[in-house]
Formats: sequence, structure tokens, C-alpha cells
Amino acid sequence: MASAPSSFAPLPALTHTLHPGDVACGERGDTLETLLGSCVAIVLTDPRRTLGAMCHVVHSSQAPASALNSTAYAEPALSAMYRLLQGRGIVPSLCEAYVYGGGNMFPDLVGDRHVGSSNARWALNALARDRIRVIHHDLGGCGYRRVSWTIGPGAPVVRTVPVQS
Repeated sequence: MASAPSSFAPLPALTHTLHPGDVACGERGDTLETLLGSCVAIVLTDPRRTLGAMCHVVHSSQAPASALNSTAYAEPALSAMYRLLQGRGIVPSLCEAYVYGGGNMFPDLVGDRHVGSSNARWALNALARDRIRVIHHDLGGCGYRRVSWTIGPGAPVVRTVPVQS
């Protein structure tokens, strides 16, 4: 007896290109990608790597009253990622994290206390506060980072381009 052809074709993999302030969630095979300078990207995934979420944080400071829900700010971005994961049945505190960015884009003008270092410090502290294990981070320095991750068993791929003085 021949089986009937399936009417359910697999969905094609999607590429989510995140711009500053964006948050996205995808499934195994989808790609999450972004370009960072002083901003920070947090990538969260369940340990089986079936789902992943990424945010592109611009400001680690408290959002002003006029932008309380803007995911350009760190806390609303992280909360949005948590909601996306929870909506797919994933408990954020059981996820693993990768953190990238936080570069000093003006090394000739600004020393150790720059926007990127504040963003990086916030990201690591927030994940520690929420008991999320950071399995890798690439933070600081003086360069842009192009981050791309195809959700699955491999780690995100990061290419760094130095800042020209």
C-alpha cells in the first residue's frame, strides 16, 4: 500500500537581519544576523538548539518615559526576547547565551569608559541576574562585529572589522 503524499512541506528557512533595536526569534535552520559597533547583541537558545532569539541593544541606560517599551533599550529588549521564547514554550532561565559587541568606536577620543563598555557590562550583569549561563562572549575592543547564527548545534560566527583611526 503506497502512502499518500504529504500536504505538509517543510517551511523554508528564514533569515532575520536585525537592525538597532530589533528583536527576533527563529527555529532550527533559520539565521539570525546583525552588525554591531558599540551596541550589544544577546543570543539566547534552548540547550537542544531548536529555537533561538537575538536582540540588538543600543542603550543600556534606563529608557525615558517616552520610550518605555522601545527595544532599542536594554531591559525592554531582553523582556521582549523572554516573551518570544516563552510564547514558544521555552523557559528563558534554562537557555544558554552568547553575547557580542560593545566596541569602542572612537578609540582616539574615548578611553575605557565608553558606551560599548557600558552596554557589554549591562548585558553580562543582566544575564547573571536572570541566572542565564553565558557560554561565550566576544566584547570590547575597537571594531565592528558581523554576527551570524544559523540556529542549530553550531555557535554563532563572528567576523571583526577593526576601526580605522
